[in-house]
Amino acid sequence: MNIHEYQGKQVLAKYGVAVPRGHVAFTVDEAVKAAEDLGGPVFVVKSQIHAGGRGAGRFKDDPDGKGGVRVVKSVDEVRENASEMLNHILVTKQTGPDGKEVKRLYIEEGCDIARELYMGMLLDRESSRLLIMASTEGGMEIEEVAEKTPEKILKVTIDPATGIQPYHARQLAFGLGLEGNQIKSGVKLIMSLYQAFNDLDCSMVEINPLVVTGAGDVMALDAKVGFDDNALYRHKDVEEMRDEEEEDPAELEAGKWELNYVKLDGEIGCMVNGAGLAMATMDIIKLEGSEPANFLDVGGGATAERVTAAFKIILSDPNVKGILVNIFGGIMRCDVIAEGVVAAAKEVDLHVPLVVRLEGTNVEKGKQIMADSGLAITPADDLGDAARKVVAAVKGA
Repeated sequence: MNIHEYQGKQVLAKYGVAVPRGHVAFTVDEAVKAAEDLGGPVFVVKSQIHAGGRGAGRFKDDPDGKGGVRVVKSVDEVRENASEMLNHILVTKQTGPDGKEVKRLYIEEGCDIARELYMGMLLDRESSRLLIMASTEGGMEIEEVAEKTPEKILKVTIDPATGIQPYHARQLAFGLGLEGNQIKSGVKLIMSLYQAFNDLDCSMVEINPLVVTGAGDVMALDAKVGFDDNALYRHKDVEEMRDEEEEDPAELEAGKWELNYVKLDGEIGCMVNGAGLAMATMDIIKLEGSEPANFLDVGGGATAERVTAAFKIILSDPNVKGILVNIFGGIMRCDVIAEGVVAAAKEVDLHVPLVVRLEGTNVEKGKQIMADSGLAITPADDLGDAARKVVAAVKGA
């Protein structure tokens, strides 16, 4: 689960991370009031959407205009820019061409920036530890830095048995070129970031830019914070910050049914039980010359109702030109899957080819249910056969 920048800063500030003062605004009048409360003389008007690259983005109705983060020098300019940004569509590298509507702004006090740095924390699968990344190239996309100047990225892993130690933070501070009192300020911020990450079951915290001010303070000028969905039951206060309007409607609906769904850009919808089998199904679709439209794992204990919901979610994607159902019935019974597929196909307008491969518990019963349904369901003998059939049907169509 992701949250907005202003929410991330509120969370981090509770742990002692230094952030500029600011207020969220849902209307132009609220933006003006926020600026008046801050007092100036410099303000930053920031669009709040779940996407990076806001500053370099452009609004759809003014593609040659200014981006989604603007520095202004008066309350009147705050009003003018808030009017231009609120309820308008912002397009960035991460939103895609459709962009996202800006429904809230963050009005923040200006900052005397001496240097821009980068700081990120995430779980590293290779080391099975929390990884802290830092770079002197703040303000740039970390992927671009990694590609062009990887030597400028400093990485430190934290042993979960000991947690972060002061020497870890000092190593990062020295690597960022901090000096004098900046080191003390930087160490405090790093230790606080780690504590927040650990306590709140974060999946990622990214500060870009992390700045050194003219006074020598180290401060988070931005905050991108994500949380592990599986741990939200332990953090009801965090879950309350969820902005469902920023999430993909299909993924949101899948979450309500406890389905693991991720929308992709391909043309063949996939419904599979088990994450590994789902990945293999996506791979073999690509091998046969097409692209998967989604990742969808119905899990090992899915009911017919959940399977029906999964089927509807797949069909809600207008890019889907064919569907491949690939089920290995261990815990999951093939007849339950078949009942769900048939029920969903009858309930919605099934206008695309459907190929089903079943294997395992009650497989013959499942195949019989589909054969007796009267629907245009193409059975497959194995995964390779299923992939070839669905790709051929889509290409033929």
